[in-house]
Amino acid sequence: MPFQQGLLATPVPVHARHLFFAIETPEALPAALDALAAEVDGLRLTLGIGAPLAKALNTCVQGLKPFPQLDAAVENPSTQHALWLWLRGEERGDLYLRAQALEQLLAPAFSLVDHVDGFLHQGGRDLTGYEDGTENPQDEEAVDAAILAGAGPGLNGSSFAAFQLWKHDLQYFKSLPQETQDNIIGRRLSDNEELDDAPASAHVKRTAQESFEPEAFMVRRSVSWADTRGAGLAFVALGRSLDAFEVQLRRMSGLEDGIIDALYRFSRPLTGGYYWCPPMGEAGVDLSQLLQA
Repeated sequence: MPFQQGLLATPVPVHARHLFFAIETPEALPAALDALAAEVDGLRLTLGIGAPLAKALNTCVQGLKPFPQLDAAVENPSTQHALWLWLRGEERGDLYLRAQALEQLLAPAFSLVDHVDGFLHQGGRDLTGYEDGTENPQDEEAVDAAILAGAGPGLNGSSFAAFQLWKHDLQYFKSLPQETQDNIIGRRLSDNEELDDAPASAHVKRTAQESFEPEAFMVRRSVSWADTRGAGLAFVALGRSLDAFEVQLRRMSGLEDGIIDALYRFSRPLTGGYYWCPPMGEAGVDLSQLLQA
């Protein structure tokens, strides 16, 4: 199934650059998307379409919607953008130059409104020191969880992505006793083993994928980030739909049973967006669902 291979490629490259665009000149969109399609290889450059872009083109991608506004005691902001480009590589300077060229390519149809530089920390640990993505599905199970099948041409091989930029209060978190830190995450820092007696608010318990009905499996491709806004986790979750992420976010936020994920004690999301990652076709990325006649 021809999906954008970078979505599930391992190992995760050392550097990432996330670019977020707003629509600037609607009449220039088709030409800009044609030019962009020629640049998207699905491996080093992954394309994500936001609901505002589909709406501007008077089309509908089944399963795509804006990031939700949850009525919860904790804030999960929606900062939905029209277009998301995810660049990955081993050299940060190359990503910067490629991003600059893409920004020029997309003008005047799109304007860059946000960017995040991500990096792999200690082989895949969060800045807290804990391993990230421990329960990720692997191999064929990852494809089954993240890649859409049986939906027809233009949709088969696509994926839905949720992006959140989580800002950690690392000074506060690291001031806590080790036992308290472990109970917040639900794993021991020393050996990454899950705690059987962790409190119900532990992050691992809040997001246990098999504990939902139906099971809420998704593939996470997160990296660390740090800039003038602070530092934390650039969270990316991939699914064959957005359902698995959304039910997990609702439970984390206390909307399921009133218990708020302990993660919110030291971290909070600054952004939130949903994106559709179209499949690859014989001639490159397949935008037929977006540019329907």
